[in-house]
Amino acid sequence: MVEKKWIWQHKDYPNFKFNKDILLEALTNLATSRGKLEGILMLLGSKNISFLGANSTVEEIVTSFQIEGEIINKESVKSSILKKVDKLNMQKDYSTKQSDGLVEMFLDCSTNFEPLSIDRLNGWHNTLFPTGYSGLHKINVATFRKEDISVVSYKSGKEQTHYIAPPPKLLKSQIDEFLNYVNNSNENVYIKAAIAHFWFLTIHPFDDGNGRIARAITNYILAKESNLQSKYYSISMAISKDKKSYYDILESSQSLFLNKDLDLIKWILWHTNMIKNAIEHSLSEVEKVVQKAKFWERAREFSLNSRQIKVLNKILDYGVDEFEGGINIKKYISITKTSTATAKRDIADLVNKKLISKVEGSAGRNTRYRLNFSKSEDK
Repeated sequence: MVEKKWIWQHKDYPNFKFNKDILLEALTNLATSRGKLEGILMLLGSKNISFLGANSTVEEIVTSFQIEGEIINKESVKSSILKKVDKLNMQKDYSTKQSDGLVEMFLDCSTNFEPLSIDRLNGWHNTLFPTGYSGLHKINVATFRKEDISVVSYKSGKEQTHYIAPPPKLLKSQIDEFLNYVNNSNENVYIKAAIAHFWFLTIHPFDDGNGRIARAITNYILAKESNLQSKYYSISMAISKDKKSYYDILESSQSLFLNKDLDLIKWILWHTNMIKNAIEHSLSEVEKVVQKAKFWERAREFSLNSRQIKVLNKILDYGVDEFEGGINIKKYISITKTSTATAKRDIADLVNKKLISKVEGSAGRNTRYRLNFSKSEDK
């Protein structure tokens, strides 16, 4: 008799179990964070909302690849997005065939709410591997794998098996059952997204790219069922910040030794908190946009040179609270590549216009300055 090691070998698979009462606090906290984000978005202009949406898309695409240890050129993704939503403001086109395809895939999963199908999954897979290769290896593209597949790692020259996926003969029936759940289940959207993410990774139907498509499916479910036409937070960014937990909880949940009862509560809790973290990050990005708009509303009455505008935008884009130590002569020179005399003159002009003021307690070479967002802050 073959020893059963993996969750898909359980007689009750895929009837996953979880105690919804345990999830109530996490779901409430997530709903609160989402409510804050939606409330702030309602107060922003369409230009700022478009900016946030584009930034979120770039983060999602780039970090989804980073989770898998792959690098995608950020500027190429930005150009591909601008070609779709703001071509008139694109100064130089860095897009590639791959980045164009990845943006098409993201827009499809986050704005096309038609039922998910095998053809659609295959189309997404094709955008991930337009050359038919994963690195140096030829793979089956836009079709399910034909061979058994294992998730392995190597440490000190030893191979460690983390997971063995279902054999190819089971893939069609398992995917059909999975798609029925995605398209027809009335489960809470965040629980549903977590289960779908886990379930697709468990089936592991493709030779490569399963993680990226699982995260695309998560985006699809959240966009379709959360009453938002497009999202302004990045799931992959949040996962990338806690990648070890992502793989640890996935592995323990897929193992029959560690999960004999098909209980997904640990995974769903982690996944729910991960979405909350993504929204909290987006809230901080929104705050930067609000700060920037507030500052330039005040500064527009003054004539500023290109160096001053560059430095002020640098601080605002980075985040005022995160621009450690405030602005000083040394940082001004580093950003603008100008002389010490010019830097001092520019800073003195900004102080005179009351757009910045000296940080209390700083003096001499260590004099630092902060931005003034209102007249009440003028010193």
